[in-house]
Amino acid sequence: MKPRIAIPVPNSSAEYSDRALPNYLDSLRVAGAEPVLVRLDLANAEVAQLAKSCDGVLLPGSPADVDPQKYGQAPHPKTARPDPARDNVDELLLQDAFNMRKPLLGICYGTQSLNVWRGGRLVQHIESPVRHERPEGAPRGTSVLHTAVVEAGCKLSEVTGAGEITVNSSHHQAVAVPGDGLRVVARSPQDGVIEAVEGAAPDHWVLGVQWHPERIFAQDENARRIFERLVAEARAFHQRLARTSPDFESLR
Repeated sequence: MKPRIAIPVPNSSAEYSDRALPNYLDSLRVAGAEPVLVRLDLANAEVAQLAKSCDGVLLPGSPADVDPQKYGQAPHPKTARPDPARDNVDELLLQDAFNMRKPLLGICYGTQSLNVWRGGRLVQHIESPVRHERPEGAPRGTSVLHTAVVEAGCKLSEVTGAGEITVNSSHHQAVAVPGDGLRVVARSPQDGVIEAVEGAAPDHWVLGVQWHPERIFAQDENARRIFERLVAEARAFHQRLARTSPDFESLR
């Protein structure tokens, strides 16, 4: 059985989404899932129906930034424009995932979207000697690598191991204050920038990473393990639902 993973179109810009989506979809498929693409122009009822048919959620990256008014701040001069259509779909998928305790993986913008939805705040623009985003003028696809330290005893450490790992970075914002029910589980050791958060509830697998495992899926074992764990958790969710609601397949 291939679990179904809902993934919103990354951005209202078709040019960006067409370029970014294949890495996410391929990573999900290779990890053993069936990706279910959620268009940003769907009515809320259609999004809800798609979400109901899925066993997990992946919130991808985006060139947009979450509207800082959502966490009580005025925009920083370098904060990008929000994407209300993407935000709307994210919020519907997040609501479904938390209501049903479906596994959830946020990547870069997806992590920031998760954190703000849970009532957290963001660093609107990282000022640091550590480079977290592609240098201005550098060719698209330029890799920016730095280290992150994963805490022992967390869900992420079950996937990557505890201690120092190398991450591929492409973000100018980050979690400042974790949202309700989220905890910090990885930081950049040189500047303290939060690199991963996860859900604190033991019965709900929620992980948000600031790096882009989908871009290095073929080369990086940790990247593959992150997607494989999401798929394994989604399969387990599907099996639990099948045991407790034997007719749920007919409702999908």
